[in-house]
Amino acid sequence: MLERIFKLSENRTNVRTEIVAGITTFLTMAYIIFVNPAILSAAKMPFGAVFVATCVAAAIGCLLMAFLANYPIALAPGMGLNAYFAFGVVGGMGHTWQVALGCVFISGVLFFIISVLPIREWIVNAIPKSLKMAIAAGIGLFLALIALKNAGIVVSHPETLVTHGKLASWPVLMACLGFALIAALEYRRVMGGVIVGILVVTFISILAGHQKFEGIFDIPPSIAPVFLQMDIAGALQVGLVTVVFAFLFVDLFDNTGTLIALAHRGGFMRPDGTVPRLRGALISDSAAAMAGAAVGTSTTTSYIESAAGINAGGRTGLTAATVGVLFLLALFVAPLATSIPAYATAPALLYVACLLTRSLTEIEWNDITEAAPAVITTLAMPFTFSIADGIAFGFISYAGIKVAAGRYADVHPAVGVLAVLFVIKYVVIG
Repeated sequence: MLERIFKLSENRTNVRTEIVAGITTFLTMAYIIFVNPAILSAAKMPFGAVFVATCVAAAIGCLLMAFLANYPIALAPGMGLNAYFAFGVVGGMGHTWQVALGCVFISGVLFFIISVLPIREWIVNAIPKSLKMAIAAGIGLFLALIALKNAGIVVSHPETLVTHGKLASWPVLMACLGFALIAALEYRRVMGGVIVGILVVTFISILAGHQKFEGIFDIPPSIAPVFLQMDIAGALQVGLVTVVFAFLFVDLFDNTGTLIALAHRGGFMRPDGTVPRLRGALISDSAAAMAGAAVGTSTTTSYIESAAGINAGGRTGLTAATVGVLFLLALFVAPLATSIPAYATAPALLYVACLLTRSLTEIEWNDITEAAPAVITTLAMPFTFSIADGIAFGFISYAGIKVAAGRYADVHPAVGVLAVLFVIKYVVIG
């Protein structure tokens, strides 16, 4: 049966190799089952229910990828978008988490439509590379600011906006230890380095009496408080258009870039640079985003950590299916998840921020008409505390600078139209 479904022989692999690859991928991304509930709980979402929603959404996404695209690519609620959901849309704009879930669901529907129709390539090709790289880096800085805040390293200040916290406090010391440990383990290519760092800090805090131990295994909490709670009607308000598009654009760029990178890493890419079964992969991702919103979590997307499983020999959807099953088994460690303090997950956020920020190296720094909009985009996200505003500022500045420089041909019609719409939005709505 597995041979017929996943074409193991055709892909020069076997069941054992695929399962080992799935376990490898799971260990590299399992930190999300602890980090995602911690982030979304800041949006007043019940921790236990979000923990279950995270595992269920990841399992659904992985199984969709396994059976619709037959790729060894795992999915789970994406880092960056979960922070934007909690701290930007809910915390910053004051919307309810139900409305934010509605925005995620609508963005998933739009992503599904453009994945089925030949619109995706047009949109992806329309956005200049400098802005794509800047968006990734901006999300990295956005995550970094949240990580430093959760660790107590950065705090608010009435005069200077921000300053450092009590650097000799327990949360700060443990966060620094966790980050150093994660970076060292990842450098040494230790499997599951991120989750090891989180657990080490947690257990040290428990032993020192700074954190209460809730246990390890138990029956999963109820998902009912967040299941099918998205407010689609509320999300259709005019003022939330930019929020929906922020979720859509980031998922579109992140997912497309991840798929291309993993296809190249795994040798799936054709000689002409195209990726076979790409539509199935994109449909899987968009369907996972809709399903994730339905079960109660932020945008579900493909994970670059899948490269670990590909390096371990994963070649088919059986690897992704294995990851999905492991996420379902993870439902029974809810007590452990509730034992983890925010300063233990902060190092994981900061580590992901480091990975995202390195995309700045791919910006054309010798061309100021490319570099300046990229810098504006990157800085706007953490300073406005909004991924949506960062994207909007990027499009507006890119079109404006290019036109002012007389380089009209560089502005794709899609970029120009979006820039004008963003300007109208700020003038009319604010």
